[in-house]
Amino acid sequence: QVQLVESGGGLVRPGGSLRLSCTASGGTFSRYTMAWFRQAPGKEREFVAAIGVGGLMSTSAASVRGRFTISRDDTKNTVNLQMSSLKPEDTAVYNCAAGTAFDLNPLHYDYWGRGTQVSISS
Repeated sequence: QVQLVESGGGLVRPGGSLRLSCTASGGTFSRYTMAWFRQAPGKEREFVAAIGVGGLMSTSAASVRGRFTISRDDTKNTVNLQMSSLKPEDTAVYNCAAGTAFDLNPLHYDYWGRGTQVSISS
C-alpha cells in the first residue's frame, strides 16, 4: 500500500554532513507522520526524528538535537534528514517510517523503508 525508499547514505568523515531522503509511493503521504530511525550492529533500533502532518510538529532525539533536522515536502512525497557535525556514533542503518500517530515508538509506524547505510569514519 505504502512503499518507502531511502537514499543519500554513504561514508563521511567526522564533522561532515549528509542529507538523507525518503520518497513514498502509494497512500496519501500528507496524512502520515513520518519518522527516521536508526540501528547500529548489535544495538536496538533507536528513534532519531519525527515530523507530523503538515510539518506543524517535529521532534528529535537528544543525541542528534541541534545537529539533525527533519523536514518534509508533501508536493514530492518526500521526507528528508539533514545531518551535520556527524560523529562516529551516528554510524548505523537509517530507516524512514510512516505512521498514523506522532510518536517515537516504532510500534506506531506501519510502513518502513529498507534502509540506507550511514558510516562515519576518519
